[in-house]
Amino acid sequence: MSSIVGTLIVGVILAAIVALIIYSMIKDRKQGKRSCGGNCGCCPNSCNCHAPAKPKK
Repeated sequence: MSSIVGTLIVGVILAAIVALIIYSMIKDRKQGKRSCGGNCGCCPNSCNCHAPAKPKK
């Protein structure tokens, strides 16, 4: 019985850590932050990563 409780506690802690990581990634994405590192000059996919600026009316 105690081995099951220990497994459940570790599972809940790991699930909470994963949930916090996902939440942090979503929050950063909404704020416009990117996770790639930011050196777009050397990146072949930079045109796919950043949308062109919208013209102001």
